[in-house]
Amino acid sequence: MDYRIRPVTIDDYDAVFELWNCTGQSRRALNPIDDSREGISRYLNRNPNTCFAAVAGERIVGVILSGHDGRRGIIHHLCVHPEFRRMGVAGRLVASAEAALREEGIQKIFGLVFKDNDAANRFWESQGYMLRTNLNYRNKSMNDEIPTGE
Repeated sequence: MDYRIRPVTIDDYDAVFELWNCTGQSRRALNPIDDSREGISRYLNRNPNTCFAAVAGERIVGVILSGHDGRRGIIHHLCVHPEFRRMGVAGRLVASAEAALREEGIQKIFGLVFKDNDAANRFWESQGYMLRTNLNYRNKSMNDEIPTGE
């Protein structure tokens, strides 16, 4: 398959949102505030060099949103359309994000994966991302529209 990796812009929002909604695993990671057009615009403005799309022809077939706080990198969303999986798209997106984060001085990256998403957990392990069992992930929603999780 012929595709290219390029930076994501807010003009890609509709195609990216459609991609995120093509699978249940991706869909369940979304929330109506942070993943709205306004929320993604804010994220891209803060992280203009670290988010990428895989594009086949004119179609976005994969996307990764990654950013940092100046200390640690985080991968927020990685999604590849089911028709384009197992073709190296996700690995190239991760490599692009890692290189961009490294370019910005980031030395450590983390990501969140649902425990029951076996395929994603296997993928991240194959990319060298180790499971941390000595930490508890805690969050607090400051908006009633954003679920706190399980």
